[in-house]
This record gives sequence, C-alpha cells and structure tokens, in this order.
Amino acid sequence: MTRTWSTPAPLVAGAWVLALLLAVATFLTDDNAGRLLVGLATLLVSYLAAFATIARPRLTADADGLAVRGFASTTLLPWHEVKVKLQTTRRLGREQQTLELDADDRLVVLTKLDLGVDPEEVAGVLHALRP
Repeated sequence: MTRTWSTPAPLVAGAWVLALLLAVATFLTDDNAGRLLVGLATLLVSYLAAFATIARPRLTADADGLAVRGFASTTLLPWHEVKVKLQTTRRLGREQQTLELDADDRLVVLTKLDLGVDPEEVAGVLHALRP
C-alpha cells in the first residue's frame, strides 16, 4: 500500500494567482523603491509556488520506505535507516507540530503545509506502515 501527502492543490493554485497579481502590480507601480519591493515579493511567491508544484507529492510511504520529494531530486529513505518523530514546539503561545524524519546523514522536517494534513495523523500512518 502506498500513501502520499502534499501541499493542498487549492493553496498551490492560490499561490500562483498571487504571484500573477504581484507581477502585474510590479509593472503598475510608479515608485521605483515600491517596484523593487513588489518585484522581490513576486519572485519569492513565484519560487514558493514553483516548489509546491514541482515537489508533489512531498512525502510518499510504501513497504520499502519513504520518499521525500524536493525541488531537484527525490530522497529515498529505507525503513531501517529512518526514525519517525513527532515534534511539538511552543512559540508565542502557540503549538506547532512537525514531522521529523531522521536518517543517518539527513534530517527532514515537514509541516502541516508540506503534508496537507496534521503531522500527527501522518506519523500514525507511518508507524502503521512500518514493517
């Protein structure tokens, strides 16, 4: 059985729409300093939208192990090399959960934004899939 998780498609589409609107605003801005700032925001949002589009699915789990997709490559983590941990951090009065995939030479940290669902739910599924 193979399971996959990725950034929600409506959020990715929204990022592309925002990038397009910012690009239009860059050309419509009269102020040079404002044009620079809006242009930088356009580049940042475009980069994030491209990453969310290319790195789909972000995490794949099957009987062999995990595959974490990035911008240019996919990292394969066999089950015997990876420790799955749920990390909870409290900051500014708010709790944030992340899923940590700790391999021998690599640490991958995934958030709810990366996975599309609560990391606690993904951790439960990964523990159930692990042989």
